Amino acid sequence: MQAKDIFERLRNGETISPRDHEAYKMREASFATKKLLVQMNSSSDPAEIRDLLSRITGSEIDNSTAVFTPLYINYGKNIRIGKNVFINFDCVFLDLGGITIEDNVLIAPKVSLLSEGHPIAPEDRQSLVPGHIHIKRNAWIGANATILPGVTVGENAVVAAGAVVSKDVPDNTVVGGIPAKIIKTV
Repeated sequence: MQAKDIFERLRNGETISPRDHEAYKMREASFATKKLLVQMNSSSDPAEIRDLLSRITGSEIDNSTAVFTPLYINYGKNIRIGKNVFINFDCVFLDLGGITIEDNVLIAPKVSLLSEGHPIAPEDRQSLVPGHIHIKRNAWIGANATILPGVTVGENAVVAAGAVVSKDVPDNTVVGGIPAKIIKTV
């Protein structure tokens, strides 16, 4: 049986030690992504932006999806974006743990989707702990919200501006605050 590469291990939720023999591949991949990001973030042509984002993610970005640059991504290949998605200016997507954005999602300016973090213990802190982020259909992520590793934002849910979401958001709810808590249902 062939050993899994570091990116497959990250997608599967495996914690990666800084001493991992393939850890260097994460930086190499980030630098390759950065080259495409510089081009994408310099463009004002929606079709060119979608094309470059498709190259970054390795998957087709539908014509119904709009991305207002700049958008900052550290890897890209673990991002899946549905149809009729709107991503506003100045967002950060750290996707080594995986990010899925379903159809009809609205993402406001300065949203951070952070699918990776670090252990709390100082002796382990340099390790990378991935957690897939899943944003379901018709969700709206408000300005400057942060979604942390392993969180699912439910269908039709709203994340209020400035919220820090560390736990799953149920379908048809509005959450806000730090840490985010349910405010009401929709």
